[in-house]
Amino acid sequence: MPTPVEIRLHRAEKRLEIAFDDGSRFEYSAEYLRVESPSAEVQGHGPDERKTVSGRRHVGVLSLEPVGNYAIRILFDDLHDTGIYSWDYLHTLGREREARWRAYLEALRVRGLSREP
Repeated sequence: MPTPVEIRLHRAEKRLEIAFDDGSRFEYSAEYLRVESPSAEVQGHGPDERKTVSGRRHVGVLSLEPVGNYAIRILFDDLHDTGIYSWDYLHTLGREREARWRAYLEALRVRGLSREP
């Protein structure tokens, strides 16, 4: 499992940057992290229960909280804070960002939802 060697929160730009010990480096918008939250609120309790979160285009990150040596909890400015982002999940989000983002935008379109609040 890749482990972060550097984590930088850029509040003004609403993005998180993580460098991993395997040499990879990813940037995540706060919106992307929020709509891909590993919380049950977003993921549900099974594949058929996943929710499409809309209206988060301008969401920001208030703080990051370590969870043991394996994850962080992200507190967003919409007060969502129940997802625990493991290093493995964050690495996967970085590697799969383009495909996941396209799928998210398509899910919004199909449901008649918007990124705007």
